[in-house]
Amino acid sequence: NGKCQVSLAFNPSHLEAVNPVVLGMARAAQRRRKDTKERKTVVPVLIHGDAAFSSQGVNLETFQMSQVKGYTVGGTIHIVVDNQVGFTTNPENGRSSDYASDTAKVLATPVIHVHGDDTESCVRAMDIAIRFRQESGRDIVINMICYRRFGHNEGDEPAFTQPLMYDIIKKHPTLREIYGKQLIRENVIDQKFYEAAFEERMDALQKVYEETK
Repeated sequence: NGKCQVSLAFNPSHLEAVNPVVLGMARAAQRRRKDTKERKTVVPVLIHGDAAFSSQGVNLETFQMSQVKGYTVGGTIHIVVDNQVGFTTNPENGRSSDYASDTAKVLATPVIHVHGDDTESCVRAMDIAIRFRQESGRDIVINMICYRRFGHNEGDEPAFTQPLMYDIIKKHPTLREIYGKQLIRENVIDQKFYEAAFEERMDALQKVYEETK
């Protein structure tokens, strides 16, 4: 809690080239804050796609450098958004390991597997990850099993290569619907609040969209 500064790095693509840039930014920020021993004031977070995390060599390189004195940042939190389809490929046709997160085993890095449709479990996973990182000074990985509802910005249509999966996804309720119904069931909110909150957010996004034009 309290005041927190968030800096975002621009990622050129799925090639994970941004990873060492983020870690360099984090290390520089730690040095500016004279936090070069415990390294707890600045926490780097890397967000990966499943196929990119398991296949791009830069991930192995960042793990191997993570405990080297001249490069360490006191632990990185890795979030793997595991949508179970690398571009349009089945996992078994894109990697040899069971999980995309198995790359982390090179340093016996802990991995938390969590269901993307379970909002509160995802929050709990992040809570565990930040506590582990702050206490141990080592990397930790969250492998969030989920799905990609729409196609990719590079023009693929996964329904062509994954017709059975995407037939299920089209019928599957969104996370907002799943968690909204849960909160209504538990009497945390009512239907009126649920609908009003959604409309308010959509109106705010529409306003931003109009301003950017």
